[in-house]
Amino acid sequence: MIDRDRAVALVEALLAKERRAHPHLPEVAVVRVKEHEFGWLVTWQSAAWARSRDIRDMLIGQGPYLVDGLDGSIHHIPVTVVSHDEWLQLYRERIRGEPKPDPVLAAARELLRDEGTMAVLRHLRAVAPRLTLRETKAYVDALRDGGEPPAELVERTRPVPVGRPLDFDTLTGPCPMEA
Repeated sequence: MIDRDRAVALVEALLAKERRAHPHLPEVAVVRVKEHEFGWLVTWQSAAWARSRDIRDMLIGQGPYLVDGLDGSIHHIPVTVVSHDEWLQLYRERIRGEPKPDPVLAAARELLRDEGTMAVLRHLRAVAPRLTLRETKAYVDALRDGGEPPAELVERTRPVPVGRPLDFDTLTGPCPMEA
């Protein structure tokens, strides 16, 4: 596990490396560290702003770094998405390797239990229009048999993404633990 002090040290080392590689960049400093379910959100800002708190010294648009609490990898979370929870699921999928949740599974199981097969078929046709009739039946059959729907059908229950996909950059990969 990466503790707060190690997270700050990793980010400070990354910031120093960036400054050495790009000496024209302003000096920056860690200004806030917040514990997060995945590790530590580390906010950095210009060193001048950290000293003065004068808005004219502030850098804008960079977003915090997430230091993964399991392996110390550092990920840039763009300021445009950090306040939205969508990036959390993206992180679970891409970095932690967790599968995407099935958006209709819980409701389908409940309907199957309470109202039966036809109610689930009607519900799926309404909320997952990308499923063909045959695929809808296969999805329901899997639930009725006590199993999980096949992954390719689950994928078709998800809405088609609109607009630019959310993203974040992995800046450093797992960091060795200190001895």
